[in-house]
Amino acid sequence: MKTFDAIKADLASGAATCVQVTRQYLDAIERQKDLNAFLAVFPERTLSQADLIDKKIAAGTAGPLAGMVIAVKDVICMQNERVSCGSKILKNFISLYDATVIRRLQDADALLIGKCNMDEFAMGSSTENSAFGRVKLPQDRDRVPGGSSGGSAVAVTSGMSTASLGSDTGGSIRQPAAFCGICGLKPTYGRVSRYGLVAYASSFDSIGPFALTVKDIASVLQVIAGYDPKDSTSADIPIPDYNSSLTRNVRGLRIGLPKEYFGSALNEEIKSSVEKSIDILRKNGAIIKEVSLPHTEYTIAAYYILATAEASSNLARFDGARYGYRSDDADTLSAMYVKSRSEGFGPEVKRRIMLGTYVLSSGYYDAYYRKGQKVRRLIQQDFFEAFNEVDCLITPTSPTTSFKAGEKMDDPLQMYLSDIYTTSANLAGIPGISIPCGNDSKGLPIGLQIMGPQFGEPLILRIADFLEHQK
Repeated sequence: MKTFDAIKADLASGAATCVQVTRQYLDAIERQKDLNAFLAVFPERTLSQADLIDKKIAAGTAGPLAGMVIAVKDVICMQNERVSCGSKILKNFISLYDATVIRRLQDADALLIGKCNMDEFAMGSSTENSAFGRVKLPQDRDRVPGGSSGGSAVAVTSGMSTASLGSDTGGSIRQPAAFCGICGLKPTYGRVSRYGLVAYASSFDSIGPFALTVKDIASVLQVIAGYDPKDSTSADIPIPDYNSSLTRNVRGLRIGLPKEYFGSALNEEIKSSVEKSIDILRKNGAIIKEVSLPHTEYTIAAYYILATAEASSNLARFDGARYGYRSDDADTLSAMYVKSRSEGFGPEVKRRIMLGTYVLSSGYYDAYYRKGQKVRRLIQQDFFEAFNEVDCLITPTSPTTSFKAGEKMDDPLQMYLSDIYTTSANLAGIPGISIPCGNDSKGLPIGLQIMGPQFGEPLILRIADFLEHQK
């Protein structure tokens, strides 16, 4: 596995070409097909692009990501390629256009090698909900890689791509990054365009990168961030130079530890590992302070009320009438709708659609959805008040390390609690990054999460990069 810096050095010295680098990644994908990380691979397209970029490098006109091979979660549209969202209902759907992030990566001369497996419609925490089979954790194939962006995380940690794109609605980048032992960033809501991202919960969804290093995360973010008139929620705010923020200096920074995130539910090995990183920060001049986010206990409930409500609305478009899967066994319009959705959606998607429809229904809207929105505001306020006291927050990414496949499939609540430390950032619209933080006694990766104020990506990248270089 090579970082982008190592690849650039090989390209500059003539030790490798983009075509050779691409072939190495294609070989790695072929060797590790059993991981089921990819739903589609683009060898001809990528090799052709690599040849063009080699010519650009020779001419001195190559873009900033020339030589970076990137895998894309199959919930992000690429023109003339399938976008299945891990679902039978979109199994044969071909995208008519590129997502904004895809266009920006291509303009920067990144090489887009394939589409990654995922929990169906990004609904899950283990990548076991895909209609195309589960994704396996490379370190232990009996375990899960996290979700819903499990394929994207596995592509990076197993050396099948330099970086990858995922989406994060409640932790779907950070939690698999933690399970797989790599870096994963959820940007501030509005920092990266959602145009071309198939929606799960529109007020929560964010596109972000996975990579081996914080520097590579910063390099990808530099390209994909920024205002997009095609996305009405896109923030028209200048983009800082993210790599210049990696100063490896934390002296004087005020770092908060939310006491609610270090309770009895947290695995002791994870707690110990995170505390070691906190000690390193303290010894290097950071000011460590305990803070409180008093409404933390309501985050999972609020998230699963609001996100499923949005999902029930967003997924209403998949009805078998206009595109996607249509049942052959229907003789009336009503039967076509019912059978197409019943046959096309998997169990977890159906569960969330039903829950979301219920909380929006007459007589229950005020009791659930409206109350959920009020709680969301209280959670946001907790973070705003905390950031008046400290510059950022450090927490575990997940209460456990990777669990066995099938272990939580029969208990949705236990599966949902896998995201107990990540959903709050989506509710508040703030950025969060997960970085590796050692291993447990089984050798499984542990993740540390850093959350910052809105548009505080330079700060959390700076702290993450500092910790990365203390190993």
